[in-house]
Amino acid sequence: MKRSGILNRHLAGALAELGHGDTVLVCDAGMPIPAGPRVVDLAFRAGVPAFAEVLDGLLDELVVEGATAAREVRGANPEASALLDARFPDLALIPHERLKELAAGARLVVRTGEARPYANVLLRCGVFF
Repeated sequence: MKRSGILNRHLAGALAELGHGDTVLVCDAGMPIPAGPRVVDLAFRAGVPAFAEVLDGLLDELVVEGATAAREVRGANPEASALLDARFPDLALIPHERLKELAAGARLVVRTGEARPYANVLLRCGVFF
């Protein structure tokens, strides 16, 4: 049994399969999930687990070279907007509809229980060397 880090076996296994350039969508409970990507659904109840908690857990495990979010987060969810700005100084912002299109090409989708709008980010994996 693992001592620390991500204990969910489905999520830990999916993360271990990622490579440089793969994308991971971390999304709220309302984001439509397209057919195609592997999905690890962590949603339990509205707000549980929170977007911030899951994102920070993933960032502890992954090398991330870029992040993209919906520009609508700026006006609709100031808390998520501030969180994304703090974690990703070079955050790319695109229309939400475009983010949904890009989600179809993600290697992995991690669905949280977040119940506030536009708490979604597409992470691009980097390398540790």
